[in-house]
Amino acid sequence: AAHCSLRAKRLLLDPKFEGYKLSLEPLACYQLGLDAAVAEVKLRDDQYTLDHMRAFGMYNYLHLDSWYQDNIYYIDQCGRVMNLSVTLDTALQKPREVFRLPTDLTAYDNRLCASIHFSSSTWVTLSDGTGRLYLIKSGKRGSSASEKWEIVFNEELGSPFIISHSVSFVKSDAHSVAVLLLRVEKDELDTKGSGFHITLEWLTIAEISKEGDHRYGIFKRRVLQGKSVPHYAAIEPSGNGLTIVSYKPFRFMQDEDDKSEENDDAKTTNEKKDPLYYWQQTEDDVTITVNIPEEITKDDIKVHFSPDNICVTLKDQPPLMEGKLYSSVDHESCTWIIRENKSLEISLMKKNEGPRWPELIVGDTRGEFIMDSSQCSAIAESLMHLTSEVMNPNPEKENPPCNAQELEECDAFLEDSASLCRFDGDTLKVTHVINLGSNQYLFSVVVDPKEMPCFCLRHDVDALLWQPHSDQPENMWEHIATFNALGYVQASKQDKKFMACAPDYSYAALCECLRRVFIYRQPTPLSTVLYNRKEGRQVGQVAKQLVATLEASDPILGFQATNERLFVLTTKTLFLIKVNSGN
Repeated sequence: AAHCSLRAKRLLLDPKFEGYKLSLEPLACYQLGLDAAVAEVKLRDDQYTLDHMRAFGMYNYLHLDSWYQDNIYYIDQCGRVMNLSVTLDTALQKPREVFRLPTDLTAYDNRLCASIHFSSSTWVTLSDGTGRLYLIKSGKRGSSASEKWEIVFNEELGSPFIISHSVSFVKSDAHSVAVLLLRVEKDELDTKGSGFHITLEWLTIAEISKEGDHRYGIFKRRVLQGKSVPHYAAIEPSGNGLTIVSYKPFRFMQDEDDKSEENDDAKTTNEKKDPLYYWQQTEDDVTITVNIPEEITKDDIKVHFSPDNICVTLKDQPPLMEGKLYSSVDHESCTWIIRENKSLEISLMKKNEGPRWPELIVGDTRGEFIMDSSQCSAIAESLMHLTSEVMNPNPEKENPPCNAQELEECDAFLEDSASLCRFDGDTLKVTHVINLGSNQYLFSVVVDPKEMPCFCLRHDVDALLWQPHSDQPENMWEHIATFNALGYVQASKQDKKFMACAPDYSYAALCECLRRVFIYRQPTPLSTVLYNRKEGRQVGQVAKQLVATLEASDPILGFQATNERLFVLTTKTLFLIKVNSGN
């Protein structure tokens, strides 16, 4: 796999950003009471791990249809898929039913929350949380659309799952829909960890034509397994690849035949051969020891020394050792003898005393260097000044290497080794890897529904938005927007539950578990003159922070942002916050 890195665009960074100014401008907030409560599924006693909490406990019950403007959906306790399409905030309609799940959800004890994903402008994937997947032909959706949603595929797929992502595409003249199903499953073999593993099933449903009859059926099923819930998992628009951002790596679970093949390969690489020779060195000389077969006598051995080369042959065989030495030797003083244990010992006298040789014969990896204990301790001593038992041994010293006291508690986070992997759909192998290191994952957003979702990462104090381009190998991940200082700001919000941003990047927002919503606008030019008193200079633009407090005592279950509005869902109420006025 190619190890890549994310390249930030310097023009999109603002090193002079001064922070957000709290604005008291009133935000218009509208609320709609729901006919029936949202179909929230609480975690059971056997869903006790952090992964269960991340996948199901922090589930966003509000779904944004990016193919149509200001169009949101949720599923209520009656099994109805409810839609609200907004054109005018002052003339809000009640959410309307667009589809009803055929199963009676109350009859299932171990179900998960129902999930929905909009694969295209006319196709929808839907799960009822019991392990059943529906592929639905919705036709045009949106405000005036009242086309009936038609089920074209409906199948039981094993244990319950939630839909992570789906795409609709045409391949070899047949329409296909690829879906990613997420499960947290018990792992009997995992005795030391949480006892669970995460599976992502990559399912392709395709149109099958049999004697003029057009049906949809499962075309391909592939399963990936990992040990942490992915922060981000999305299929490429072409259906050819998959990108996962996760704390712990995922890999494809292969069939038994593939496994045995792989094991054979692994065996051959693991059967490490014994070194051909061992060598030691002092400041003056180098000693080489070679094991030789029993039947070899002194007359069968030929050792040829020259100032820069060595050649060792046994009988009439090809040279056992041959090549250019790392450094020059005094070839006339070099000797060799046969020891009692049937080993050949060669002594080389270094021409330049002192320097250590990192290798014996240039480019030859068949030997093994043996270091004696005095050399080990000498090297350790020479490196002593670079290490210390104390965090900051000389606090008075100018420019200390790192002052741990300056780091705040909110700057430390668990995901210190998350990675981004791109998997190929045909070979099932990882083609690209990015080690995200300290670039904490924040949230994802659909900017263009025809492209993969963007993901937002913390870079230093900022939050950078990245757009994956699966069809552009030289520009696979493009930095498209920056939310100044948002990486730092969000870290201090201990109770945050969801984060989002407008698809036009005009603002970012986060909500807490209860009531409060924080909005961070991009810097805008000022209409009045403002001076920075400290530095005595004029300030050209200012970034505003707004806070909205909802009149709700129920916890927030869903959160979505569009260019103009924020939608916030609680058990019985849907709130709309007008953030930007329409053009």
